[in-house]
Amino acid sequence: MATDSHWRLAGDRIASLLDASAVGGPVAAARAEQLVREVVDLYGAALTRVMDLVDDPVINERLAADDLVASLLLVHGAHPYDVTRRVSGALDAVRPYLGSHGGDVRLLDIRDGVVRLAFSGSCKSCPSSAVTLELTVEDAVRAAAPEIDAVEVIASNPVVDDVIPAESLMSRVQHGGHRPTRWVPVPELADLRAGEVAGFAVADTAVVACRVADAMLAYLDRCPGCAGSLAGAVLSGAVLRCARCHGRYDVVHAGVGIADATQHLEPVPVLIRDGVPSLALSGESIGAPA
Repeated sequence: MATDSHWRLAGDRIASLLDASAVGGPVAAARAEQLVREVVDLYGAALTRVMDLVDDPVINERLAADDLVASLLLVHGAHPYDVTRRVSGALDAVRPYLGSHGGDVRLLDIRDGVVRLAFSGSCKSCPSSAVTLELTVEDAVRAAAPEIDAVEVIASNPVVDDVIPAESLMSRVQHGGHRPTRWVPVPELADLRAGEVAGFAVADTAVVACRVADAMLAYLDRCPGCAGSLAGAVLSGAVLRCARCHGRYDVVHAGVGIADATQHLEPVPVLIRDGVPSLALSGESIGAPA
């Protein structure tokens, strides 16, 4: 049986084969594209018929929970659950991560292809944390409901201090300030045990990751106190201590400094995608010194 990683790369392999077929000229390229469409349509029709024949909530639940099967059902419009249930499930999946950054999210409604969300929490001490949360939620929502057109964040009560302002979540992302270039799978993150800290070079970017209980957290490998690497840092509970300057940071609450709340680690979004831990690296972070 092929591994999950094999299937995750199938789209890239198909695109590469189509590009290679173009060497034979436009006619060969057109035939290759038509062949792919015919095969996709055939399997799509078969999947749709299978779902029509299945009348068992337990089986539907198992199919929807399988990343590979669910993604194909979504492509062909045969997923057993409507968009509201899928978006709600995606939010439930990322809610523990939001909680680790002091935030939460609530689905307001879905109308005309637009998902409207309300964020809450206390992330004012770390501006980048708000962007981190939005990126994580948007990615999860779009993966669960690729048919949506947009994700909007609504400040349901902007006068309350603990509501993350919508503009802080969306403006920098929509204008390209911190949108990740790509999500990078890092399977090794799954091996981290509670209380462990490890450094990784991900797409030429130095990252420090740790696990606090069930929460997996990652930050750029740079201590704001001494501007040095966090290599050798020690994790005690939720506090990460720099081995160089002994600066302490609360990794559960967006990496905010213990002694100086104006200093904070730079969070890197972590999300389980297709069953594999992945990091979202922005254009600014990619290429950071390792």
